Amino acid sequence: MAVISTGPIDNSPVSKLGSAQQVTIKLANRDFANFSTILIQGYYLTSIRSLYVLEELTIGPNAAISRNYATNVPGYEFVFTTSGPAQGNIEISVWGKSAEGEILSVQRVVSGE
Repeated sequence: MAVISTGPIDNSPVSKLGSAQQVTIKLANRDFANFSTILIQGYYLTSIRSLYVLEELTIGPNAAISRNYATNVPGYEFVFTTSGPAQGNIEISVWGKSAEGEILSVQRVVSGE
């Protein structure tokens, strides 16, 4: 079992794009034979840390899944718990998006970082 966190993400306005109104999470299973189960926990970060996303997904071999969640709060954090035979082959990326759907590069977290 592995636990991966984005850490706290500040959702202050970014130049003319404003703040993130949505976050897209992409999960990819790079294992060609085995599945993995992923628990997604999303937290709003205001004066307290409040759970607002709780979803468990199973990703089959060589598959990818995307999820979108609202993020119109001052800050947020996502925690991913992976398990199953392919848990070591899961790649996760998180992309904050403006109200217009544009990616905010300052809120981009990818598996290689």
